[in-house]
Amino acid sequence: MNFEDNIKKNNINLPTAADPVGSYVASKQVGKLLYISGQISIDQDGKLIKGKIGKDLSTEDGYNAAVRCALSIVSQAKKYLGNDISKIKSCIKLTGYVNSTDNFTEQPKVINGASDTIVKIFGDIGIHTRAAVSTNSLPLGVAVEVDAIFEIS
Repeated sequence: MNFEDNIKKNNINLPTAADPVGSYVASKQVGKLLYISGQISIDQDGKLIKGKIGKDLSTEDGYNAAVRCALSIVSQAKKYLGNDISKIKSCIKLTGYVNSTDNFTEQPKVINGASDTIVKIFGDIGIHTRAAVSTNSLPLGVAVEVDAIFEIS
């Protein structure tokens, strides 16, 4: 399966992989595992998608923010792999963090945005384990953050 073809077929525009702004790296390989640091929700214009799901933003808004996080994850992986995402053999796990109100319970529906996007790009090898966690705040006030672990060749 050609992942680049899936990106084109689904009319996906990957964002530019951003450099870290703290004391960490965006990607780290350990053996055949590639860890991608948490990617925050940034829209196609480079603007932060901010707010609390369940108060400022709807579940659908959160889903779309999680899609943007997944696109940034793929961009980071592509950058680390020298623009060759065919080296990805499996998406092992996504962990999604949702900036939400105390009574919000649809975190899985929000993080489906990231999961659906990874599967749309990688097909069956994109099927992964996952956690969808609520939090009372995220960096810079963003709505969603997602990190990932991939198996690579």
